[in-house]
Amino acid sequence: MQEHKYSIRQWAKDDQPREKLLLRGSENLSVSELLAILIQNGARAKSAVDLAKDVLALGKNNLNELGKLHIKELMKIKGIGEAKAVIITAALELGRRRHGSASLDRKIVSASHDIAEYLQSVLKDYRHEVFGVIFLNRANKIKHFELISEGGITGTVADPRIILKKALDEDAVSIILCHNHPSGSLRPSRADQELTEKIKKAAAYFDIRVMDHIIVSENGYYSFADEGLL
Repeated sequence: MQEHKYSIRQWAKDDQPREKLLLRGSENLSVSELLAILIQNGARAKSAVDLAKDVLALGKNNLNELGKLHIKELMKIKGIGEAKAVIITAALELGRRRHGSASLDRKIVSASHDIAEYLQSVLKDYRHEVFGVIFLNRANKIKHFELISEGGITGTVADPRIILKKALDEDAVSIILCHNHPSGSLRPSRADQELTEKIKKAAAYFDIRVMDHIIVSENGYYSFADEGLL
């Protein structure tokens, strides 16, 4: 018996996710239906919505968990090839950036809580450590955020020379250091403290102030400034 490729085009129009979105709006679609629009075509014996449900199941039916999956992990699902996996990953990244952008745009930073939510949203899904820097102007408004380095599961190394060069390129007056702890722990290591002090001393030669070093994880955040470590 020949197997056929199941397509949402074969469904009644009211049941097709794209048609449903056009008629009722995106807010009326389930997560699996939204994913099905990205997936577009089904595979053998499975519709695009069936594949979307498999993708969600791989992410424990949780979009936050789904956002942590790599392309190769998504491709383990039969019917999800590289092209579909790339589209899903790109869409999840856009959602993550949209979530964080409202916190970043034209933000004036005066305390750790002004920026911690943004940092948590953009860094917490990494399963390895990453180190980033926020560059601020004289009015403490954010000019730019950039990931400086990526490391392994237990640590990353940030080069103070690269950080200070970028700060000078951005005409930054202050910087906020940040990195994630994939383990969930929020306690700074001795290496974290030593690196912070090293960057702080180097930045002082250029009249650049290290305002804070914020560690984020799924469990919250830790501020060096709040804890009196700066």
